[in-house]
Amino acid sequence: MSGHQQHPARSTGHDDHSGSHGHMHADHGSLKSYTTGFLLAVILTAIPFWLVMGKVFDKSSTTGMVLLGFAAVQIVVHMVYFLHMNTKSEGGWSMLALIFTVMLVFIMLSGSLWVMYHLNHNMMPGMMSEETVPESIHDMSNMPKTHDMSGMHDKQKMPGMSNMQ
Repeated sequence: MSGHQQHPARSTGHDDHSGSHGHMHADHGSLKSYTTGFLLAVILTAIPFWLVMGKVFDKSSTTGMVLLGFAAVQIVVHMVYFLHMNTKSEGGWSMLALIFTVMLVFIMLSGSLWVMYHLNHNMMPGMMSEETVPESIHDMSNMPKTHDMSGMHDKQKMPGMSNMQ
């Protein structure tokens, strides 16, 4: 028999989690909350799928905006029901970190879109869409005639090429 004996009546070390060690543990949810989160996630996935496959909206930009709305709601559902984020977990620091992250992402995305829009606007001011292009531009009969280059295949006729083999 070994010298190490276990005493079930006495709890030692890290096995005792009933008392407070100064750590704040997040609530891990119940089967009901996980089921609710799962059902919401399935519904929030099925509706956008139907919107795209059924071509419910005429304009693709409208569909895109609706999908972004459903995606934002889906993110919140996942954070609340699966990541258990709320203002009470970890003394509110996880929520503060989330708010900071959302602010940084918003600043980066909006700044990138602003820069790309203004670069496109300032670098391509003469670009016109196909609907506004006059028909005379597509008519090639008014174009100046180019020189006939068919006789230029001989090296001797090209200037500067006479001494090359």
